Amino acid sequence: MSEDTTIMSDKKKAGTLQVGNHQNQHTLKGSVELQGVGLHTGMQVTMTMKPANPGHGIKFRRVDLPDKPIVKADVDYVVDTSRGTTIEHNGARVSTIEHTMAALVGLGVDNVLIEMDGPEVPIMDGSSKHFMEAIESAGIEAQEAKRIVYSIDSNIHYYDPVKKVDMLALPSSEYQVTALIDFNSPVLGTQHAALKHMSEFKTEIGPCRTFCFLHELEYLLDNNLIKGGDLSNAIVVVDKVVEPDELERMAKVFNKQKIEVKQEGILNNVQLHFTNEPARHKLLDVVGDLALAGHAIRAHVIASRPGHASNVEFARKIKQYIRKNRHIADIPHYDPSQEAIYDINHITKVLPHKFPFLFVDKIIELSDTHVVGVKSVTFNEQFFQGHFPGNPVMPGVLQIEALAQTGGILALNNISDPENYDTYFLKVDKVKFKQIVRPGDTLILKLELLSPIRRGICEMKGTAYVGNKLATEAELVAQLIRKDKR
Repeated sequence: MSEDTTIMSDKKKAGTLQVGNHQNQHTLKGSVELQGVGLHTGMQVTMTMKPANPGHGIKFRRVDLPDKPIVKADVDYVVDTSRGTTIEHNGARVSTIEHTMAALVGLGVDNVLIEMDGPEVPIMDGSSKHFMEAIESAGIEAQEAKRIVYSIDSNIHYYDPVKKVDMLALPSSEYQVTALIDFNSPVLGTQHAALKHMSEFKTEIGPCRTFCFLHELEYLLDNNLIKGGDLSNAIVVVDKVVEPDELERMAKVFNKQKIEVKQEGILNNVQLHFTNEPARHKLLDVVGDLALAGHAIRAHVIASRPGHASNVEFARKIKQYIRKNRHIADIPHYDPSQEAIYDINHITKVLPHKFPFLFVDKIIELSDTHVVGVKSVTFNEQFFQGHFPGNPVMPGVLQIEALAQTGGILALNNISDPENYDTYFLKVDKVKFKQIVRPGDTLILKLELLSPIRRGICEMKGTAYVGNKLATEAELVAQLIRKDKR
């Protein structure tokens, strides 16, 4: 890929983003714990993966900090990519998350809460292998909510002229990744790796370990930057002549009886799983870092000379592209042919409302901070019998009730045992009715959290649309109360 490609792809007119349902969302069947040492901090860390509700996404919780703050695995919270990918939010910082993220994506886990009693994910063996084994030991289960996958239909391109990193996402029927590396090293040469289907990740990509060059290892050792380093969690590429005393020094540092250089220029610390294991590990990092875009995609990603910094910047471009084409931050897009995340059967299980006072037909978007529901307005609604006979208009108070019920789904989705709670609305403020709603209209109901839910209090902004026209807006405050404490 060249700079000419950059110009061509930038000029290409963006098409309409297609949204499809690949499968149901998935979480863990139970909790699972891992223990290990952080590569850079050298701290012993216990990491516990727990099941989470649909729309929760992947989040990390620092249980060792006051108030146990949570940081979402999202590109918006990336603060450092110098020696791995680090996120930070609400006073919680978590580093070296890429191998865990790749394991979750590779095994199809959408929703999980990861609790940690330290600042860095354990390095384990430098791959995703141990994380995948932990996930599979806990078990993976499908959830009722549908998994939304965004099909990209125009090229997304990123180029770094300084590092000569080139990344391109092409339209594809499924998620595929190709990685190419070239370090001008006679040992590594030029390598490439390909992931044609995510089902191959577990065996072909997941076990591939991180690597570094000997001169990098010497620098890190001299500057005390790999306090948890061990020759068992990285492939060390020898790219220069090594004096015997240097090998002896490293043997003492890593508590090894003897360190030797193999014929192919690899330290005798590990046996390669694949001849192109370094390229496969770079592909693993791409999968983990691009998950921070926050959306599952259908695209063929081609990454030439990728690194964490470029992966994160490319993830930002993907997220911006989806926002722009799907109007996520503005008017919800409703495609009647799109399968619902929650249908009416599930809604009636979650909400206490029943006919004739249930005003949400389906949920088409759901995350930890927003929800979009749909209400099809028909002349058969009972309230039309007495409300403006001869000129049927949906009462404004019932539009607010429809928003409130949709908001109740969002509020209940943020707790682990929603079946034990009811939602009661405390206040409705800043109400405006801007468009008459009549029979035949489809009311699109969007609720967004104005602040995190605390002590059961949920503050939301609600907007209702007919097509692209704003019909109703309001701010709503609700309280979650356990059924046994009503």
